[in-house]
Amino acid sequence: MSGFQELDSAVTLADQMQSEEGPIVLVNLFTVAPADEEALLKAWAHDADFMKAQPGYISTQLHKGLAGSSTYVNYAVWQDVESFRNAFSHPEFQRRIAEYPASAVARPHLFKKLAVENHCTA
Repeated sequence: MSGFQELDSAVTLADQMQSEEGPIVLVNLFTVAPADEEALLKAWAHDADFMKAQPGYISTQLHKGLAGSSTYVNYAVWQDVESFRNAFSHPEFQRRIAEYPASAVARPHLFKKLAVENHCTA
């Protein structure tokens, strides 16, 4: 993978991984050259297989932009930051990152669910 960019310029993924909150949602925005989409999907599925076997993993879903877009959004639900941190920093996962196409850029960020009256439950 040629690129990693922060989704939030004020709070990095590394900052977030120091938190002890849970449950959490990883949102990862990917962009990739159209010619590399198949390679991105293959690498992502390989990663998802690894993550699925990790303690604290709950679920994941990948979405693709419409109308020929080569932008993807992945969200993954985790029991807590510690579980995600352990999986993300695992040497096997770090090795798998190299399998993404060179044109891929990832923008991962961690979120927590909010309650908003009349709209969302926590």
